[in-house]
Amino acid sequence: MNYNNAIINVPYPQNEPQYSYAPGTKERELLKNALNDLKSQVIDIPLIIGGKEIRTGEKGKVVCPHNHAHVLAEYHKAGEKEVLLAIEESQKAWKEWQKLRYEERISIFLKAADLLSTKYRYLLNAATMLSISKNVYQAEIDSACELIDFWRFNSYYAQQIYKEQPLHSPKGTWNYTQQRPLEGFIFAVTPFNFTAIGGNLPTSPAIMGNVVLWKPASSAIYAPYFIMKILQEAGLPDGVINFIPGSASIVGDICIKHPLMAGIHFTGSTAVFQKMWKDVGANIAKYKNYPRIVGETGGKDFVFAHSSADIKKLVVALVRGAFEYQGQKCSAASRAYIPRSIWDNTWEIMEAELKNLKMGDVEDFTKLINAVIDESAFESITEYIDYAKNSKDAEIIFGGKYDKSYGYFIEPTVILAKDPHFKTMEEEIFGPVLTIYVYDDEKFEETLEICDKTSPYALTGAIFANDRKIISKMMEKLEFAAGNFYINDKPTGAVVGQQPFGGGRASGTNDKAGSILNLYRWVSTRAVKENFIAPDEVGYPFMLDK
Repeated sequence: MNYNNAIINVPYPQNEPQYSYAPGTKERELLKNALNDLKSQVIDIPLIIGGKEIRTGEKGKVVCPHNHAHVLAEYHKAGEKEVLLAIEESQKAWKEWQKLRYEERISIFLKAADLLSTKYRYLLNAATMLSISKNVYQAEIDSACELIDFWRFNSYYAQQIYKEQPLHSPKGTWNYTQQRPLEGFIFAVTPFNFTAIGGNLPTSPAIMGNVVLWKPASSAIYAPYFIMKILQEAGLPDGVINFIPGSASIVGDICIKHPLMAGIHFTGSTAVFQKMWKDVGANIAKYKNYPRIVGETGGKDFVFAHSSADIKKLVVALVRGAFEYQGQKCSAASRAYIPRSIWDNTWEIMEAELKNLKMGDVEDFTKLINAVIDESAFESITEYIDYAKNSKDAEIIFGGKYDKSYGYFIEPTVILAKDPHFKTMEEEIFGPVLTIYVYDDEKFEETLEICDKTSPYALTGAIFANDRKIISKMMEKLEFAAGNFYINDKPTGAVVGQQPFGGGRASGTNDKAGSILNLYRWVSTRAVKENFIAPDEVGYPFMLDK
């Protein structure tokens, strides 16, 4: 088809509707079937480089965190040879991919969104539930709705970027800009906790004409593999995105030292991101271009309540914000500041809600709480719980039990700290642990200062108050404490196209996934001036004698 004589508009995106999976619904039946189907087999996951499946023989296992004896898959790990091959194949693909009109590229991701919305919705949700232990609701809003939204909204944002042109072309000239992809490849490093992030980090640069090497987290290989297969079915050309699970020390080291590394798209730990940034600096003279570095890392996210807060709504935000997906969201509420005047009532309601929570297998839809991702996370989280148990400066007032004999289960745990600088108030735990500090009402502003300065992170935060002047004061005092700021709501659950996601300080570069801002990072602009009436004399009027 010849697109050259058409100005084609990308459909205006709408957020994907969420399915309820209530008893008796068709979607519940179809999801149960998908869960049974995936559990009945052990699949072999290859690398995908240049569109070809490659098996190295060096393997890792994918297990269910809530039943770690159950093996879902074995995956092949990339070595130096495979990483270098992926770079080579990406550059072959770049030559053709960056030449395509944006409508041709975007059509692939719009098709992938429709495939996921229909044909593969239950497969990817089931894969997410089984491999990273998300309940059905958490899987639906992640691996279905959010990923679909990323592909549709990013496609629309891409067109808006291409449409943006200089405001003025004086008579006799024509000014315009071209948004070119970066020369080289983008290194996408994705986390375990969100399938949608796994799908977005490699595809947002690809939508803008870039080619990508994608290294998923070793604890989340399963669902990303299915995403690659969906993209291939949607028509993604070979080599545009290369799927290379493997050791970070091997894959990351080769990619970051390579002269054609043009950018990093990262979500993960602060320590890893800072090391990557340092390594980029050490190799800066080698690169063809200065690499774009885009990263979202950790958070020590807060809920701060004023005495005017609606206590019931505050409790819902604390319980959901801290314990949905076992607190393994970078946005999860992990510290809270509650005024003494409402504490007793808050805890009475909160304790009752916590007692109603059930923990167990993701296939039991009555269970809100499931397992943490793996043994390493289990050990790290429980060390914090044990520290609180043995401290005179804190008290565990709910939960605190854990068991890894069958799955990596940790009870929702609430710690009451006497000191606002207690260890679990300050350090990122990334698990189902909420620490609460009860402050004296007259120390409201002083405690706001403590909240702002307690953590190096600034990802998400929530405030609760019904006094408008107090809300304004809290917003002012906590202006730089969170890149995503919630008023009378939990600090989790950002939606593509509604709340662009990202934080500052040690939480990342705040390039706002789910918005047009992120896509600007993956283009290099060329400004073009065409002169229709070019001057034919060197001299200027001021040079005349008279």
